[in-house]
Amino acid sequence: MNVKELKPKGLSRTFEITVDKADLETKLAAKIKEMQPKVSLKGFRPGKVPITHIRKMFGQSIMNDVVQEVVTQTTQNTLDENKIRPAGQPKIELRANGAEVTSGKADLQYTIAVETIPEFEPVDPKTLKFTRLGCDLTDEHVDERLAELTKDQLSYKKKAKTAKAKKDDAVLINFVGRVDGDAFDGGAMEGHQLVLGSNSFIPGFEEQLIGAKAGDKLDVTVTFPKEYQVEDLANKEAVFETEVLEVQGAKPAELDDELAKKFGFDDLAGLKDVVSKQAESELETQVRMKLKRAILDDLDTKHDFDLPPNMVEAEFSNIWKQVEQEKEAGQLDEDDAKKSDKKLKADYKKIAERRVRLGLVLAEMGAKAEIQITNEELQQAMVAEARRYPGEEQQVLEFFQKNPDAVAQLRAPIFEEKVVDLIIETAKITDKKVDRDELFKEDAFE
Repeated sequence: MNVKELKPKGLSRTFEITVDKADLETKLAAKIKEMQPKVSLKGFRPGKVPITHIRKMFGQSIMNDVVQEVVTQTTQNTLDENKIRPAGQPKIELRANGAEVTSGKADLQYTIAVETIPEFEPVDPKTLKFTRLGCDLTDEHVDERLAELTKDQLSYKKKAKTAKAKKDDAVLINFVGRVDGDAFDGGAMEGHQLVLGSNSFIPGFEEQLIGAKAGDKLDVTVTFPKEYQVEDLANKEAVFETEVLEVQGAKPAELDDELAKKFGFDDLAGLKDVVSKQAESELETQVRMKLKRAILDDLDTKHDFDLPPNMVEAEFSNIWKQVEQEKEAGQLDEDDAKKSDKKLKADYKKIAERRVRLGLVLAEMGAKAEIQITNEELQQAMVAEARRYPGEEQQVLEFFQKNPDAVAQLRAPIFEEKVVDLIIETAKITDKKVDRDELFKEDAFE
């Protein structure tokens, strides 16, 4: 085998490989000899098929396997001997005529083009300094969370007869709906409570009841949606003869034992305890998130090296697909929606570069610290992912068992968190108390 390296270009390395046809022939003969005892063909005793006959019948197919094995092995040997850490799968291009190679008429000639992981020295975590923002949980925070629970547990109390219904009030009504003067199935109800602004009725119905009082009788005219589930009513105008029995005002639930029981607790103290622990957990999560962001920002500014173009392009492609999906769904960030595609692509290209750079830095720091991911940690991650799909847990676990690439995707975030833990444990951390608004202030996360 002859290996010749072409002139390197940046992080790209290219090698020309030549394997003599005589070497391929030797490997072919050895493979045929190895398989001869296992060959069974009509007209021959098992294991006694002549080598010449096996070559005639299967030689071309076997040589295809030989060439594939040689390419795989010589590629790996070339990377190992040149101490190359590939940034992705090598690109292999056959130079010789494939048919002539597999027929034994030509040498195997091909090139290996590979992008390499850049050589750089990561910052020593002992030299890093960070400020960790923190916030103490107060009774006020817990009370705010409890108050939020009461908002979704409204009750309605009858208002005075002269009270006019407004948005968020409820009205108790009787109604009969008619299309072209004829009543239709399901179009009549008595004593129905309707919350104005809930959008639970046909579009336009609730708005016409705003300002109504108890005892009012009115015709509410609406048009059924084009895609209405009852085909006979779709896109048709209907008139609902409506009588308002009561106007009811919304009343927040009382924060007491009865409310706690609605949430499955024995009493209010039990509910408060759980809410307090949840709030404390949210604070801890936010503290770590802010500190991790500060760490990543610092690592990004402290490292400057060439990035493998294909890695950046692959990362940008993933980001851009998501941007296009959000744009199509009308969910693009308000600031991004004002930018041209050219500007958006430039901005997200920088984000892709940042992610690749940080990924390489964290990988190098983790390698130096000999950080490992245990099977137990991977198993826990798989179980956590499976729990996101209630009723399909077993199928999710089987998917991971059959797809090593999917398991590898779980490994990356675990590794990243362990490197961040290493930095937090090693760097100099100064704690600083701030108020809750400062701690939860949004950053431009990337």
